[in-house]
Amino acid sequence: MHINCEKMAFMVDSQAFDKEVIQYELGAVSACKGFLTRYKDWTDKSCCSGGGGKRNGRSKKWKEMLKLPHISQCEELRRTIERDYTSLCEKQPIGRLLFRQYCDTRPELKRCIEFMDAVAMYQLAPDEKRRDCGLNLLDTYFNNGSAAHLPDVPQEVVAGCRERLEQSPCKELFNDCTKIVRDYLSGAPFSSYHESMYFSRFLQWKWLERFVPAKYVPPVSLAYAYETKDALCLVLTIMNGGDLKFHIYNMGNSGFDEQRAIFYAAEICCGLEDLHRERIVYRDLKPENILLDDRGHIRISDLGLAVQIPEGETIRGRVGTVGYMAPEVIQNESYSVSPDWWGLGCLIFEMIQGQSPFRKRKERVKREEVDRRVREDQEEYSDKFVEEAKDICRQLLSKDPKQRLGCQGRGAVEVKQHPIFRNINFKRLEANMLDPPFSPDPRAVYCKDVLDIEQFSTVKGVNLDPTDDDFYHKFVTGSVSIPWQNEMIEMECFKEINVYETDGTLCSDLDVNRPNPPPKRGFFYRLFRREASASAPATVRGGGG
Repeated sequence: MHINCEKMAFMVDSQAFDKEVIQYELGAVSACKGFLTRYKDWTDKSCCSGGGGKRNGRSKKWKEMLKLPHISQCEELRRTIERDYTSLCEKQPIGRLLFRQYCDTRPELKRCIEFMDAVAMYQLAPDEKRRDCGLNLLDTYFNNGSAAHLPDVPQEVVAGCRERLEQSPCKELFNDCTKIVRDYLSGAPFSSYHESMYFSRFLQWKWLERFVPAKYVPPVSLAYAYETKDALCLVLTIMNGGDLKFHIYNMGNSGFDEQRAIFYAAEICCGLEDLHRERIVYRDLKPENILLDDRGHIRISDLGLAVQIPEGETIRGRVGTVGYMAPEVIQNESYSVSPDWWGLGCLIFEMIQGQSPFRKRKERVKREEVDRRVREDQEEYSDKFVEEAKDICRQLLSKDPKQRLGCQGRGAVEVKQHPIFRNINFKRLEANMLDPPFSPDPRAVYCKDVLDIEQFSTVKGVNLDPTDDDFYHKFVTGSVSIPWQNEMIEMECFKEINVYETDGTLCSDLDVNRPNPPPKRGFFYRLFRREASASAPATVRGGGG
């Protein structure tokens, strides 16, 4: 189903935040000038995949569609691409894999990568196993007799790690060691990587990412932005689990049990932490903007009101949803990220109580009265709340943002350290290694009647000028790096295309000394060429009589 609007954005509500804040970049477009068109498609994923089998839902001609360009076509990209280690070797999935493949060719670099992986496993280890995991890590990489010994980490740093491990095996124990190793990798090894065939292969993938063939239609919905004659289309990952508002009010008794509410609150806290790390304040945290994926994990969606705050500054803006806006927003005061922690307090309250803290379910009350309650009234707690749940809500719903949990200098760390989250291993949670308390039924449809969608499918009476057209054109970016690269890896396109010569020589597409072969002509080109040749008049060469 496709929704056409007058140069409007259509949005498949989606996996909200993929570490590069892609939802902010796309969601902000749809909110500009106040016209967001949303379409929640709860269709089963099997409809999108085009089947299964050996091709994983791919077109029969997928290799032709995704053929890597000759390296000579990537020279401009080689000159202009930003040489940032974090972006190229850590954040971008294909870049990360290719840098690791390069490191595998040099034993000293391979040991560094293996050490970083071992630290990641240490951080994900259950509390009762973390000490043994840490001791094994120290013996493997910092014992002089070990084959995997890392000599570049000073012994005093290692000794400090060993001492702290005996006292308290915290997750941050190896932070100093990993910083030293990471700084080393981002120096000379990163520079030499730029001269390798692995970096050339990365440039080929980046070229392909920017210039996805027009006939290539992704077999699954992902983060793409493209333009038709009538519309700017923003496509995001489908979320089949419904939104929290539906689950709170339409799945039996209103509200969740404590365990489920705490799990969702912890995941939302991680999402807000990612946004705030990029200095983005969300400003519209409410149940209908929190979606569930197939497994039951939550995603923050609809970032139409999100805004990036300039470094060291604050902003003003009376925006949000009635009943969820913080007092400082209602009073049009300056703020940074404090409204998001207020919103989390409202959400935790609503998940447990089954109604928002300042307005009862379906209560007919004027906006001014709700705003007054937010500014002046104290929320009331029923016996559904244990003491720790009351405490975190009270701290998050502090009228004074300076006293609010999350706003006292350490951000999300303050919230994560609240006793209500004592049983949450946030490292494992962020790695999707904890099972959600609720798993959606793939056969169920977690939303109201789809006919309700029609009322906000189109917007009338909006006249756009050339300035608007220019603005929208800037967002026709095609595929977006991290989601697109993840798709290439998950569907094994990267694995099948990313091949090299077995004898170590350069592949023809990576060798600048081999000419770029001309494109193959299609059947109809050859057919019409023969027809044209047959119908052309014969040329008689003149001769003497």
